[in-house]
Amino acid sequence: MSAKGIGLLTTAQSGDVLTVPGTSPEPNGSPLSAAPPGPLCPALLDLPGPQYPPYPVGPRPLRGPLELYLTEVGSQDDRSLLRAQELLDAQERARARAFRRPRDRDAYVIAHATLRALLSPLLGVPADELPLTREPCAGCGGPHGRPALRTSGVHFSLSHSGDLVLVALAGAPVGVDVEGVATVEAVRSAQCALHAAEVAELARLPAHERQAAFTRTWVRKEAYLKGLGTGLVRDPALDHVGTGPRPVSPSPDWNLRDVLVPAGYAAAVALRRE
Repeated sequence: MSAKGIGLLTTAQSGDVLTVPGTSPEPNGSPLSAAPPGPLCPALLDLPGPQYPPYPVGPRPLRGPLELYLTEVGSQDDRSLLRAQELLDAQERARARAFRRPRDRDAYVIAHATLRALLSPLLGVPADELPLTREPCAGCGGPHGRPALRTSGVHFSLSHSGDLVLVALAGAPVGVDVEGVATVEAVRSAQCALHAAEVAELARLPAHERQAAFTRTWVRKEAYLKGLGTGLVRDPALDHVGTGPRPVSPSPDWNLRDVLVPAGYAAAVALRRE
């Protein structure tokens, strides 16, 4: 995989909006917990990204309380895809082969290879040798929960949808989610998964605004539930995250922000306050 298509967001503060401080991440960006609620700036593409060297330079510290990376699946050529597959472990390769659609398989491969490439310099371990494991499932306790590191100190979250892959790295529990804008039918059928206040908020919106509002609500919920470690085992209707342009934090222990991504998608990140 080449570096093309990979972008970095750091958490430098500008007023009430977190901004990208140029192509060189600021090591002393303001903590996310110190900033008032507001959206993150657009994720930049084509910034320098991980190169998958045979031996990583590191370990390196996190550049702030939160690092967000965005990559586009479609920007990877066949050689990049082959290199990405080589970084995966046996379990990840088996999961990739289970996808019926090549596009979905490529997205999975790019997502997990990107995650490994980003974690590698943090730990000073080659990307294909990272001590990744699976946490117990929050629902049944089986060994198929979310991926995690056997070593402590670095938390991460991974999401991919359509052509986008979003990765968060943090020093505290974190969750991210990215989704394509929901269809009219999806909005109609998923009302039961929303908090009562969110259902009322959607009903007050003009019909043409509901798909975007529902999608940003849904990614906020998914990001928060991923951060908690429960996923959708916890009823998403329990938590009010809001449908408006600014998210509502469902807990005083968590910061919840929207991540502005390319048109046709919505994304969010949840970071636990330390």
